[in-house]
Amino acid sequence: MTDKEINKDQTETEELGTEDKTEEPDAEERAEEPGTDEKTEEGAEDEADEPDTDEKTEEPDIEEEPADYSEALKTKIEAAEQESRESHDRLLRVSAEFENYKKRSAREMESFKKFANESIIKELLPVVDNLERAIDSSANLKDADNGIAEGVNMTLKEILKVFEKFGIKPIESIGEAFDPSLHEAVMQEESDEYPGNSVLRELQRGYTIHDRLLRPAMVIVSKAKPVSEDENE
Repeated sequence: MTDKEINKDQTETEELGTEDKTEEPDAEERAEEPGTDEKTEEGAEDEADEPDTDEKTEEPDIEEEPADYSEALKTKIEAAEQESRESHDRLLRVSAEFENYKKRSAREMESFKKFANESIIKELLPVVDNLERAIDSSANLKDADNGIAEGVNMTLKEILKVFEKFGIKPIESIGEAFDPSLHEAVMQEESDEYPGNSVLRELQRGYTIHDRLLRPAMVIVSKAKPVSEDENE
């Protein structure tokens, strides 16, 4: 073997030794870090243990808007307008009813004021009747007693003034046609002076209060005389 071959073999041997030394530190480094593979395995196990949030998370239901939003909006507007019209109609009816109630209340109040004294006036009518009879009976009295008749007459006039102030008026009956709504017929008499069915005399005067009957007049009604046979001839 020549010197060149010997040197070549030495050189290859040294290179192999160098490669062995270079690989050994890698093995040593791996030996110094034993926990690396374990940690990697633990991380994999943790990832396996974690629940799959994507699979378990449920998306909330979202209400889908109408396909034609303008139609839905138009429907809502029409419903609101219809409700507004109905409310307006109810308001008008309530207002009309309230106005009618006010008018009716005003009429009732006015009627109450007009006829509030009706009962007490009815109680005073017999007093007036007696005063009138006293005046009629004093027509044949002497002059010395005329003062009393005048006093009674003045009293009667004052009472009639009060009656007129409260809308109470006497019914004029003598010579008028008999009216069953104002007169109460007591009897009938034949008369040449008045036509049939007319008031001859007044036994008790009647009165009205604001054009409403307060008391009917008691009257005697005329009737036509029967035609005799001589007159027929």
